[in-house]
Amino acid sequence: MDWNFLFFCNSILLGVGLAMDAFSASLANGLHEPHMKKGRMGFIAGVFAFFQFLMPMIGWVCVHTILQYFRLFEHLIPWVALGLLGFIGGKMIYGYFYGEEEVEKHKAGGGELFMQGIATSIDALSVGFTIAEYSLLMAFVASLIIALVTFLICLAGILLGKKFGTKFSGKAELFGGIILVCIGIEIFVSNLISLYL
Repeated sequence: MDWNFLFFCNSILLGVGLAMDAFSASLANGLHEPHMKKGRMGFIAGVFAFFQFLMPMIGWVCVHTILQYFRLFEHLIPWVALGLLGFIGGKMIYGYFYGEEEVEKHKAGGGELFMQGIATSIDALSVGFTIAEYSLLMAFVASLIIALVTFLICLAGILLGKKFGTKFSGKAELFGGIILVCIGIEIFVSNLISLYL
């Protein structure tokens, strides 16, 4: 692959495709925290962008070093994503039904954001196979483009979530939890289908 229009176009399209789960999680975060400040919005989008950058690079390194071990781990990807997002989303749903009246005050902590970032980007490890023929520099640039696209898409998701979060503030935690559980199920099912069919 050369440094041409196709390289940049492919990287942008990969970014858009990979960012959809992160977009949904960002939407859930915006719903859950409708009065989020700009700095926090940037931080949350940055967490998702970081993991969308990191996972393809780890995948690329695995392809070029320990391919056989990566293939063993590949079967665990859907289970990890389902477990992490199911746990976070389930906790939010539980909080809606059994928590106290502090739904709008709750903010996803660093640990929760870290888990969301991993869960929504773990399938991007397989992008290492897609960009395996790239040089290290090209893989790095492609991953940066994916991260930038993810950052912008996640900001849009947070803004959209905030807009609806103020309208549905009482149900924001429930909606956010349902979205995260659904993302986990979607990642699980789509990965199982691609791995076994």
